[in-house]
Amino acid sequence: MAVQLGNEVIELLKDKETIKVLATTDEAGVPHVVIKQTIQLGDDENLFYLELLESSKTNKNLVRSIWFNRKVSVALQGKDKQSYQIIGRPVKAIISGPVFQKHYVAIREKLGDVDLATVWVIEPEEVSNQTFSIRRAQEEAAHPIFKHLDQLAK
Repeated sequence: MAVQLGNEVIELLKDKETIKVLATTDEAGVPHVVIKQTIQLGDDENLFYLELLESSKTNKNLVRSIWFNRKVSVALQGKDKQSYQIIGRPVKAIISGPVFQKHYVAIREKLGDVDLATVWVIEPEEVSNQTFSIRRAQEEAAHPIFKHLDQLAK
């Protein structure tokens, strides 16, 4: 079931300086984690991932994710170190038509003489704030007695 991304996540996706990481798994469940700056906000708050290489490991893993209903993860880190994780499922691979054409033209204008293999549509199912200060506060609230001895001596 799709979830709403929220304004902070949408702004991170739109920001060209945001670091975007995509994690998939292969047939044995081995993670494949790569920086993919072609992840962007798509239609209906889905994510679009523009795959440039037809035979890439990421592309193969995304095909497998559709076939076997596997989740993928997208991590975002902004210039101010705010960080989010989006867990979702690839739901569509677009390889022709007006959506593909639009992204094909845009990616060639941006990167020059490159191909576009697939526009992947990833439906977000879970969004979590992974910014250290937020996560630290959450963990301290959930586990108040998890302290190192040197911190207790203060």
